[in-house]
Amino acid sequence: MTRPPTPLTDTSVELLDTTLRDGEQAPGVSLSPDEKVDIARALERAGVAVIEAGSACTGAGERKAISRVTDLDLEARVTSFCRGVRNDIDLALECDVDGVHLVVPASDRHVEGKVGSTREDVLETTADLVGYAADHGLWVEVIGEDGSRADLDYLETLMATALEAGADRTCFADTVGHTGPERTAEAVSRLAELGPVSAHTHDDLGLGVTNALAAVSAGADLVHCTVNGLGERAGNVALEEVAIALEHVYDVETIELSELYDLAQRVARATGVELAPNKAVVGQNAFTHESGIHTDGTLKDDRMYEPYPPETVGRERRLALGKHTGRAGVRAALEEHGVDATDEQVGTIATRVTELGDRGRRVTDADLLTIAEDVTGADRDRTVELLDLNATSGGEVPTASVRLSVAGEERIASGTGSGPVDAAVSAVREAIGSAADADLEAYHVDAVTGGTDAVVTVEVTMARDDRSVTVARSEADITRASVEAMVDALDRLLEDEDDRQVVASADD
Repeated sequence: MTRPPTPLTDTSVELLDTTLRDGEQAPGVSLSPDEKVDIARALERAGVAVIEAGSACTGAGERKAISRVTDLDLEARVTSFCRGVRNDIDLALECDVDGVHLVVPASDRHVEGKVGSTREDVLETTADLVGYAADHGLWVEVIGEDGSRADLDYLETLMATALEAGADRTCFADTVGHTGPERTAEAVSRLAELGPVSAHTHDDLGLGVTNALAAVSAGADLVHCTVNGLGERAGNVALEEVAIALEHVYDVETIELSELYDLAQRVARATGVELAPNKAVVGQNAFTHESGIHTDGTLKDDRMYEPYPPETVGRERRLALGKHTGRAGVRAALEEHGVDATDEQVGTIATRVTELGDRGRRVTDADLLTIAEDVTGADRDRTVELLDLNATSGGEVPTASVRLSVAGEERIASGTGSGPVDAAVSAVREAIGSAADADLEAYHVDAVTGGTDAVVTVEVTMARDDRSVTVARSEADITRASVEAMVDALDRLLEDEDDRQVVASADD
């Protein structure tokens, strides 16, 4: 008999992160051992309970990476994915993992069509493999592949067999993102009667989080996730979305939420998969307000247009500038940059910001400050200015040289990098010194026009101490656009008198 869903507030839930395995199976994603170690450490800081470090059967390189993670001696349980063959378990043991995720076919489509077997043979093989892994001291989770399309009576029999053979838990897998919350709840509630059960959901129908929550409601106490929802096809359910939904809506604590944004950025950099601006929790726009009504309301009450404070997930609120920005937003942005303006001047600046936005431009911090200087008549001496740039990429090692005016002094420096832009940025940092150690938080190539007179627009966001600034520059050459944007951003970040002195004395 199917039991009724468990109230989520009475449920203890842990998260299993499979970014290093299922996430890495996303097209074009390949993580080095160093990157896996870095992400594993970040997952540990967040308090993730289980880290699936990879598939030991993939090859020697993968086993080396998994072993690097197990050598960290983390509090989290470190595991390997295993197919339904003994050799996979042996390879996992070589990596000194704590446990394995043993994947066996559950639906007839997989039992008969994929592995050419029978239900009875799968039951026998599963019992044998579980016993073998358990006898070698491994924690064992058995995943019924394609469980959402399996006959539930057989799925229940399969998982009961696994538990009887010594498995620590079973897992309901919506392998192809096929099902909905009702079917998920029905299946998980039946498996939960047998013993500890996990949920592995994909987002092909946009129901990854919904199905994960349905599984928890039905008795699952472990949810498989990936950072940023990486994974095959439309991806796995996103760790950050499950974590915030469980805690914010249902008061179920899983991990340290303040680590989520750092995790998201770290994984995005390592994988090269950029976050969509409107991505829940960690996207650029999640806590960004442009609309005059929303900005005004947010300035009056932080919670007016946000479900939870951005600090909860390691974020900061941002007021964007554009065609919808009103006076309140412009004034707040000016105050953030330490600019004094009268009410009349604020009104004029707001009008010009709107006009710029109406032309299809995103209004950056540098745009705002330039408009403000013009309206208020404020004089401004540049601290850093690009005088000349040369970059080459024809040889084996891309090189670049720059000539800058730094606090009134001309400086020349060169650098190398993985490409001409990287080399030019290295040269700029060399010329400016420690004052150039600002963090490059975002780098986007926003637009490229067509034709022989093509122009590229590069936008960068740089931060130093507690200040950040966004600058966009358009040029025919991407290297020059990138360097000019970076130099202008650094110039804005070094407007303070103390910063100018640091720059002037950088080479002393």
